Amino acid sequence: MVLDPATTAVVRGVVPMAELRDFFDASFGALARAIEAQRIAVLSPAFGLYHGPPGETLDLEVGFVTDRAVRPEQGVVAGSLPGGRVARLTHFGSFDGLGPSWDRLGSWMRARGLAAAEDRWETYVTQPTPDMDPRDLRTELNWPVTELP
Repeated sequence: MVLDPATTAVVRGVVPMAELRDFFDASFGALARAIEAQRIAVLSPAFGLYHGPPGETLDLEVGFVTDRAVRPEQGVVAGSLPGGRVARLTHFGSFDGLGPSWDRLGSWMRARGLAAAEDRWETYVTQPTPDMDPRDLRTELNWPVTELP
């Protein structure tokens, strides 16, 4: 699929894997305050944009697609999601299973001669709640692609 670039409001960080959940929770609180104070319209579910491959830490942005750029405020800054060709897979189930789904998407891309970009993002279509069944979660995996040389 081909996507247009999108303006985003995000919190950026380099986060140890063990602190990922806390980073997301704190980021959503800061984002809600900034977006409400600036009267910005949210145009998408939440996403996590990952820069480079995962390791002991993750370089990421957590945020929302918005109708205009946010003014920097308390860790919230303007960002963007890339446009262009994107391979997409919908993951159903717990966040714990995202790794194998990313691997499956990468294998699918390689089998079709598509090179994966360094950055990729997850769109959290289903908002998690403490009492929900994790099997009900739906996450879109988005990986920009180019033709292999």
